[in-house]
This record gives sequence, structure tokens and C-alpha cells, in this order.
Amino acid sequence: MDKSFGSPRAASALLLAGLLLAAPVSGQTPTPPASSSTPVRRVTLDEALALAEGGSEQVAAAEAGVKRASGQVDLVRSGLYPQLNSAIGYQRTLQTQFDGIFDTDATAAPCPGLTVNAGAPIDQRVAELERFLQCPPGNPFGGGGDTDLPFGQLNTWTASLQFAQRVYDGGTLRAQERQARAGRDAATLGVTTTRAQLDLDVATAFYDAALSDRLVTITQATLTQAGETLRQIELQFKVGQIAEFEVLRARVSRDNQRAAVIRSTIQRDLAYLRLKQLINVPADQPLELDANLTEPNGALAGRWTAALAEAEAGLKALDRTAVKQVEAGVQANEAAVAVTQAQFKPQVSLTSSFIAYAYDPLPAFKQRDWTVGAAVSLPLLDGGRRKANRAIAEATLEESRQQLQLVQELSDLDQRSAHATWRAARAAWEASSGTVEEAQRAYQIADVRYREGLSTQLELDDARLALERAEASRAQAARDLQVARSRLALLPDLPNGGGSSGGGGATASAVASGAAQPTGAMTAAGGTTAAGAGTAGSGTQTGVRQ
Repeated sequence: MDKSFGSPRAASALLLAGLLLAAPVSGQTPTPPASSSTPVRRVTLDEALALAEGGSEQVAAAEAGVKRASGQVDLVRSGLYPQLNSAIGYQRTLQTQFDGIFDTDATAAPCPGLTVNAGAPIDQRVAELERFLQCPPGNPFGGGGDTDLPFGQLNTWTASLQFAQRVYDGGTLRAQERQARAGRDAATLGVTTTRAQLDLDVATAFYDAALSDRLVTITQATLTQAGETLRQIELQFKVGQIAEFEVLRARVSRDNQRAAVIRSTIQRDLAYLRLKQLINVPADQPLELDANLTEPNGALAGRWTAALAEAEAGLKALDRTAVKQVEAGVQANEAAVAVTQAQFKPQVSLTSSFIAYAYDPLPAFKQRDWTVGAAVSLPLLDGGRRKANRAIAEATLEESRQQLQLVQELSDLDQRSAHATWRAARAAWEASSGTVEEAQRAYQIADVRYREGLSTQLELDDARLALERAEASRAQAARDLQVARSRLALLPDLPNGGGSSGGGGATASAVASGAAQPTGAMTAAGGTTAAGAGTAGSGTQTGVRQ
């Protein structure tokens, strides 16, 4: 008998094995109890989608783009209407070259005005002219000190109205309006594609988390089986029925399975963190997913029922939002070409200006200017600028048309690819249905044969590993089918190639490859009763507190 079982290290190992055997192995993965202040929140796919859309930064940014595009439309349309501007101004003159020009000699006697008498003798008329010329000089502009002429006034008030109306511009504004409307349509379609991509991301993260729950359950059940086998082998070793080598191999198998449980648990935590980030739930909020991976052909989100039923009924042409976006871009480029062509035509506009002046401390606005005019403009020589702009716009239009043709082809390919992926996922799910039952039956037979001494521990290890891989592959196939169906339902609004339904964060292959070593080495050994083997692969997966 090996004396090492009496060491503290061996005692600790036996105690840990007993704790693992006492752990529950049901469809629900055990997790630390949530705090009383943070209750567990059970989430369905519909609720997850609603939470994600309600607080998505991507959707909010896309909606802001629509508002910006709508503002561009209003900005262009404003040029079609009359423009009327008003302004009131005040100016205080501190120093001017006209200082003193209105001053008169206040000490001189008033001088009578010039009297012209055509019937008077010539000597009287000459005398009158000489008298008038000897008068003190007055205002050269003929006014007094209170004149309202604008030169050098101390206070100047102005009130103005400016009116302008574009009469003809060769179609520039109308073309710019079409261009802006096409941009707004593209932005609106961008919100639709952003929402669809977000929904697919949420569905993928939702079923990745559900898959990680299932894989943790499978690895923990396998660990329980390995622990039970180790306990039985240790009892047989103590009574001298088997060699120490069998005990060591069973212990290594049990310890390897612990590493698989740790890996699957970490992958589950990461999958839940990703889901919580998408649905805007705090990272410390415990979640329980209402996800059924035992029958993935059932209903998904309620909003997808009609679209999914139509898509699964058969392949037919779809009006893809991605194609409509590119079509809106083509329309915008066509309008841009029209804008460059309008630059070769004349522009006609009407203008009017009304300005009132006042020079008193309190304005009375007695002086006024009012003008009306029309202008016709046409560039005669610009060095080829207009011609170059038109060539650039036409090249951009041709490029967008070619892109539209390419997007239409890729859209058809993407639709066929999505249907092929869905059919492959459904076939994989259906093919895995009998594999789990066969693996369970094989493990039960191997367990009985080993107990009766008809087979080796290596055969039991292989049977248990095959069962674990079959259950993990079954769960992975269910996840892939649900994600493929989600993409199929959202396909009309998804961008081309968006949201490929590849493997999730916690894949069945990763769990199975880490569960045990290949046959021929010191493999993961273990075993349990037939009832225990059946428990690991049965039951409805409805989620776990995480």
C-alpha cells in the first residue's frame, strides 16, 4: 500500500475531491450566491434586444447622422426663398477732418441776403454785389450750424433692410437639394443597418453566453465522473485489487478535468461580460438567460417570427438595405453632376436696400436711401475650373454606379451564403441528435465492463471523452443554428457580409480539447454510474446566474 496517502498533500487532494463530488450536477451551473441588494435578472432574447437598442451608442450616432443630413436639406432649401436682413447701428465721432466746417462768426452782425434787382442801374447792382461780398463767411454748403449733412456728425444712427432673391441659377439649388435628400435617405438607411447589426451582435452574444453555460455544465459533470472513478480506484487500491499506476492515471485524469472546468468558467465569464456590455447592464448585475439549446428550431425573438418563417420557407429575392444605401449614393452623385453643369449657366438675382440715417442723440431717421437692382453673373474665364469639377463629378458618378453593380452581386452572394450556412447548421444539429445518446450508451457499457473487470481504464477514459465531446458538439451545433437563424431573419437589413455566424467565444472544440489528452497517453480517466452519465447530457438549458 502506498504510504503517500497519509501525507497532508494527499489528504487535501482527497478533501477537494469530496467537495467536488458533493457539488450539484444539474442543468443549472452552480455560481456564488448573488448579494441580496442585487437580485438575479432573468433575460429573454426579446428583452436583451430591447435593452441594447435603448442605450446603443452606435444607434444614437446613426440617428444623429440623420439629423445632420436633414439639416443639410433645410440649409440648401433656404437658398430658394427670399433673404431679408436687418441691422441697426450707432457711431460716435471722436475726431474728424470736418471739425469747424459748420461753424459761423457769432460776433458779426447778421448780413442781409443778396438782393437782385434787374431794373436797377448798373452802379447800384455793382454796389449790392460788393456789399454782399464783404459779409462774414458762413456755411459753404449753405446751411446753418444745425445742418443734417452727414459730414463729421457727432452722432450717427443707421437702420437698414437688405433684400435678395435668386431668380435663376441654372438649377444649382435644385440639384443641391436632390443631393442633400439622397444623403438623408442614405443616413436613414444607415440607422436601419446599424440596428440590424446590433441585433445580430446581441443575439450572437446571447447564445454564446448560453453555450458557455452549457459547456461549464458538461465539464463539471465530467469532472464529477472523473472524481467518482478516482474514488472507486482508490478503494480498489487500498484492498490490493489494482496497482498504483491505475490510481495515478485516474488522479491525473481528474486534475486535467479541473483545468477544463476552469477554462470553461473563464470563457463563460467573458461571454457574459460581452453580453452585458451590449445590453447596457452593469458588469456586477447577475443574469440568468432564458435560452433553450435543447430545441433550437423553436421561436427566437418575437419580432423576427414573420421574417424568419418567410426566410426559412425558401430562397427568394430580397430588397437589401445595403443596396438601397448605395443607390442613394448614386442619386447624390447624379445631383452633383447637375450642380457642376449648372455652373456653366448664368445666374440672375434681385436686390434691394433701404437705409435710414439720423444724427441726433435720439434718432429721428429723417434721411433715407432706398435702392432696387438686378444682377446677372457668368464667369467668362476660370482657367478650366468648372470643366475640371464636372469631370471629377462624372468620374465619381461612374465609380458609384460600378459599386452599385458590385454590391448587388455581393448581396445575392451574401443571401445564398446565409441560407447555405443555415442549412449546414440545421444539418449539423440534426446529425448530432443521435450522437449524444450513442455516446451515453457507450459510456454506460464501458462503465459496466470496467466494473466487471472486462475492460481497461483506458477504454473507460475514451468513452467518457467521447461523451463529453458529443455533448459539447451538440451544444455548439445548437448555438450555431440559433445564430444562423438570427442572421437569416435580419438579413434584409444587414450590411453585406455582416455578422458571420462563426464559432462563439466558448466553443465545443476548445472545451473538448482541454478536457483530456489523446488516447495512448496518461489520459483523463474516470467513471460514474450509468445514471450519472445520463445526467450530464440531459435536461433543458435555460440559463445560469452569472
